[in-house]
Amino acid sequence: MSFSAINGLDAAHEDDKSVTDTLTEDSADSAQHHVKEEEVEEGGDSIATLHNGSFSTDPELSLSICGDEPTIKRKKGPAPKMLGNEVCSVCGDKASGFHYNVLSCEGCKGFFRRSVIKNAQYTCKNSGKCEMDMYMRRKCQECRLRKCREAGMREHCVLSEEQIRNKKQKKREDDMAQTMVVAAEDSPVMVDIARLTVEQEEMIQQLVAAQQQCNKRSFSDQPKVTPWPQSNDPHNRETRQQRFAHFTELAIISVQEIVDFAKQIPGFLDLSREDQIALLKASTIEIMLLETARRYNHETECITFLKDFTYSKDDFARAGLQFEFINPIFEFSKGMRKLQLDDAEYALLIAINIFSADRPNVQDHQLVERLQQPYVEALHSYLRIKRPKDHLMFPRMLMKLVSLRTLSSVHSEQVFALRLQDKKLPPLLSEIWDVHE
Repeated sequence: MSFSAINGLDAAHEDDKSVTDTLTEDSADSAQHHVKEEEVEEGGDSIATLHNGSFSTDPELSLSICGDEPTIKRKKGPAPKMLGNEVCSVCGDKASGFHYNVLSCEGCKGFFRRSVIKNAQYTCKNSGKCEMDMYMRRKCQECRLRKCREAGMREHCVLSEEQIRNKKQKKREDDMAQTMVVAAEDSPVMVDIARLTVEQEEMIQQLVAAQQQCNKRSFSDQPKVTPWPQSNDPHNRETRQQRFAHFTELAIISVQEIVDFAKQIPGFLDLSREDQIALLKASTIEIMLLETARRYNHETECITFLKDFTYSKDDFARAGLQFEFINPIFEFSKGMRKLQLDDAEYALLIAINIFSADRPNVQDHQLVERLQQPYVEALHSYLRIKRPKDHLMFPRMLMKLVSLRTLSSVHSEQVFALRLQDKKLPPLLSEIWDVHE
């Protein structure tokens, strides 16, 4: 079906254009929602879990992964048992265990980690001659850090925030993948011989054809995009504005493509306008990230949009994005590429992502779940035929949707950072990402 409400980039630049007019062919009141943010903390983080074919976040589920395992050179095995009367090698307080290669207390462990991550520089008022104990550790940070190093604490044992986040994510995905594959093997459906029904084959063909059609329409918008400036002067304000405009216009084209594709997914138009808008507003950034991963080139470590526009990490940064958002995008893209998904698998994954009943402001949860189920079953059957020996591929792919929830929260932080930089998003992007000026 055609999408007449969006015609090129001009429609996205009209200040009085609402996302309701953009996302539906008829006028409707704009549904408001706030992107659900998953807070990732050092000690533990929320984990998204599968629930009745959709995803939900459960604050009760958490895990703590620390980067403080001892790396002292000794035979492999657990750290020596503690008797309970050990003292910290730095300040003399009661030790809690081996941290960064040294028997130390929780306070000195945290202090050393923060100092290393922040690359902190301290100054001693006593020319570096302080005797470190439980009292002086709060008074002189320079001498405390020096004593940590003298005691044997190793900086390379400290994981960065990104490494901790990646480690948590990998552990979470592995645990969830194992749980899902066990559940799938216990299901009576697994007993059946792997095959696609006629309806499933037609559905997959329709999805792939719809994606190819939407891609061709996007290519026709390429000449309308603001050219990427050739100047590399980081201080040139006009150049920075052109790069930002270039990226936002690419994002608008991507949103148009996603909306066009969604309206061709069987079942999507059976939903109310309000639920259509709620699902699209919540899933758009995640689908954009899936499409970005699809265009990742591992040899050049670049991402290509609209055939001819190729960008490195530095190009994303020059456009105003932060590396806290850029790095996870590229890491996710690398992980997706390792799966080597074909067009059918991507199309099914996107359809499953769109029909997520736990999205904010969704009214008919049961209908959304019913609409999602055929795509989950089709993906499962398709993978059992194409990859009969890889029983973990199905849960791996579904876990990528969990990863996208985390990336979506990082994106929300990036949008907030852009506002602090006084970078104004076009009206369509502002409304679909709930940016209220």
